Amino acid sequence: MRAPVLRKVIDKILFICQNTGVYNTHHYCSQVKLSEPRWKVEKQKTLNLSPEEKKAKYDKMSVVTVDMVDPWNNYVIRNSTVEKRKHTLDDVTEFNKFKIDNHQNRSLAEKVSLYKGDITRLELGAIVNAANSMLKAGGGVDGAIHRAAGPHLQEECDTLGGCPTGEAKITGGYNLPSQYVIHTVGPQDASPAMLKKCYENSLAFHKSHKITTIAFPCISTGIYGFPNRLAAHIALRTTRQFLEQNDRMERVIFCTFMPVDVEIYETLMQMYFPVHDWNYADDARTEV
Repeated sequence: MRAPVLRKVIDKILFICQNTGVYNTHHYCSQVKLSEPRWKVEKQKTLNLSPEEKKAKYDKMSVVTVDMVDPWNNYVIRNSTVEKRKHTLDDVTEFNKFKIDNHQNRSLAEKVSLYKGDITRLELGAIVNAANSMLKAGGGVDGAIHRAAGPHLQEECDTLGGCPTGEAKITGGYNLPSQYVIHTVGPQDASPAMLKKCYENSLAFHKSHKITTIAFPCISTGIYGFPNRLAAHIALRTTRQFLEQNDRMERVIFCTFMPVDVEIYETLMQMYFPVHDWNYADDARTEV
């Protein structure tokens, strides 16, 4: 049935209902939404869940809440080997590209976390997807997020018209514990500027969607071939800069899977989010 004809049928039904008192117009309109795509209905339904309803929905899943993830200052205490990791002279050169506000070190060490686990199990405001420019389900973390979220995620992605490199677009989380999924497309040419934009544009949803907790995978370091260590510097530097200017962000979590990334983040987070008074950029603490 064509849209104009369908509209006339609905108008006629509403006219009859109004004049017979059978239905309240507002009530009927809330029930008849023939033009709404299924993904939009499910998205709104999920976003409107109460805390109790969320708990019931995810009760059988191994959901990880933000309070179950150690902030960085606690992580260092619980993992005694972390402080044995030494940065390199190249790390110091990269670190010195941005001057941190040392007065915020203590507070910001409580706002970042290193998490070794499945990003799809995190119950947060948003998780970030390392997407492709067509926003089609792919491999790696992209495929894992789509599988866990269910088919409505792809349906919504199909309405967004793709996503250019460095940009970010947001969708509902659907079957994921997190409210939203932020899709960002990392560079395939190892461009530091474009990777920086990925993090900046993803974090920008903090204000527009009131997101106070967010998790990042290692963007572009998989099949896109971005050097892991430089990617971590960019992720940590950009996040540090953002947190210094946005005190309402409660937690930024860096999800790592490969052992090499765990080691890199454990090393570099000591520089960007120091938990001690000494300066981690001191060459005396550098491994040559």
